[in-house]
Amino acid sequence: MDRRSFLSNMSAATVASIAGATTFSEKADAIEEAMSVELDKRIATPWFCNIEPTPDPIPGDTRNYYQHNDPRLPVMPKAPTLIDFYKLRFAPANHVLQSARLAKINGFDEKIIMACLLHDICVGNLIRTDHGYWCAQMVKPYVDEEVSWAIEKHQALRFFPDLSVGYEYPEAYIRFFGADYKPEPYLVQAHEEAKNHRWYMTSRLVTLNDLYSFEEGVVVDIDDFTDIIGRNFKQPKEGLGFDNSPVAHMWRSMIWPNNFL
Repeated sequence: MDRRSFLSNMSAATVASIAGATTFSEKADAIEEAMSVELDKRIATPWFCNIEPTPDPIPGDTRNYYQHNDPRLPVMPKAPTLIDFYKLRFAPANHVLQSARLAKINGFDEKIIMACLLHDICVGNLIRTDHGYWCAQMVKPYVDEEVSWAIEKHQALRFFPDLSVGYEYPEAYIRFFGADYKPEPYLVQAHEEAKNHRWYMTSRLVTLNDLYSFEEGVVVDIDDFTDIIGRNFKQPKEGLGFDNSPVAHMWRSMIWPNNFL
């Protein structure tokens, strides 16, 4: 997807959404989400989980609020796997699937491919702001520490160029935030810590495959990554959301995103 063309043709609603973000970091997150949504729209079907705050009533359903049973969403298995989430909650998830595909085509290590596959899964399904931290936290019990670390740090690293791998500061950020924009201090600190870390390149390659993965017309299936997931994701037998892990509530929130309580 051409970012310059996208930014020049954003809808009024998209512009308002981005402008309403409080910090520049949140605005950057909003741009990435808007592009991901647009990519999904251009390729195939609408999001399963794109739920309006005040939904149209379902014929015959007299409930005022939904609680653990939303008829607008596909029913999840009792012990859902990561692949179940991709198919029934994240679908079509083209951005992360294309990012992982690009990393795979480029011959990168499976940890990098796995990090690319997971790096933005919370954006359209749980929370957008500080998404790198949220995504890293929700997968931390199930992946190698290097993978969760790379996911967390990619949020900061995307603001800082690294010409050694061909990663330039995104032109879209210059046009949107202005040439004089400086990342928030916590992002600067995270970058300084990351660039001296032994796993720096793992996270840096997530940003590289993140930036160039928007390829319009390409359809990628989560089943293409079944073996990589099997080797790199510790699937709890109770199912994601029901294993009493410190992050189980995050996965339940995506199973039942519209619970009243």
